[in-house]
Formats: sequence, structure tokens, C-alpha cells
Amino acid sequence: QVHLVESGGGLVQAGGSLRLSCAASGSIFSFRINAMGWYRQAPGKQRELVATVTSGDNTIYADSVKGRFTISRDNAKNTVYLQMNSLKPEDTAVYYCRLLYNNYPHWGQGTQVTVSS
Repeated sequence: QVHLVESGGGLVQAGGSLRLSCAASGSIFSFRINAMGWYRQAPGKQRELVATVTSGDNTIYADSVKGRFTISRDNAKNTVYLQMNSLKPEDTAVYYCRLLYNNYPHWGQGTQVTVSS
């Protein structure tokens, strides 16, 4: 069974930075990883894509985070990172790691990011 562990969330003032990490473990073959990425869900809002990176190193970002967030991965560690700069209060949400493995999604437990104004 695939297991995802997120870390790096916390409380930060507007304009600050955070770096999220998500490590995948379990019975995983790296060549079967299609993509790893981040989604977020704010109170009263739907879960939305933040950023994702595919096995071919293609990246996709939500318009709201372009120019501020950067997604990267360490294939040797089966880990994906999200560097979040110039954070805004509207970035406040629970951030969830998603692993697309054999074209099937797996989700982490989530890590809270709170940005104060």
C-alpha cells in the first residue's frame, strides 16, 4: 500500500515563505509514478490543484500561484516539494499531496498552511 507523508506546513505572515515536502513510501516502483503534486482546500472551498509535476518533468501550476510557487521532485527519494514564496492570506488552506501511481491517485493526510495578514 502506498503511503504519503506531508510536512512543512505552519503559520507565516503575508509575504513569507514555506516549503512543503511529501515523501512516498510503501511498495513503490519509481518508474510507475506518473505524477506527484499538491492540491489545497480552504474552508468552504473545493479542493483545487496547486501544482503538479509529471514523470516527464512537465509542470502545471494554478494561475493563482504562478510566479510565487515552485514544484520540484527528488526521484531518488520519491519526494516532491513545493516552495511557496510571497504567501498571501488567500493561500491559507490544508495542502494535500497527491501521487498518481499506475494512473491511480493516492492522497496524503494534508498539512495546514496559515498565512496571516
